Amino acid sequence: QVQLVESGGGLVQPGGSLRLSCAASGFSFSTYVLMWYRQRPGKERELIAVISSVGGSTNYVDSVKGRFTISRDNAKNTMYLQMNNLKPEDTAVYYCKVRRNGSDLWGQGTQVTVSS
Repeated sequence: QVQLVESGGGLVQPGGSLRLSCAASGFSFSTYVLMWYRQRPGKERELIAVISSVGGSTNYVDSVKGRFTISRDNAKNTMYLQMNNLKPEDTAVYYCKVRRNGSDLWGQGTQVTVSS
């Protein structure tokens, strides 16, 4: 079964860290660009981080730049989002995505709540 499964969300205090994982199954994602999105309460889903298929170059939205790091382990068919210095405004459902064969494949989402 072709799918993406996220894990690693939870409740964390401001200034804390979390690492999200996104495991792919049913296909090899080594040749695909990988993406993390988030949807904050009352907001539209937004693209926050991208990693290329070759060379591993990355791009981030300004609001997470310097705090979040996207990475990939092609051998494990898994991508990650390391989130440091978390802020209450980072509270959101986080999704991974792969654009594969002209279609978007999404994970189910994982909730991240930043609160004291």
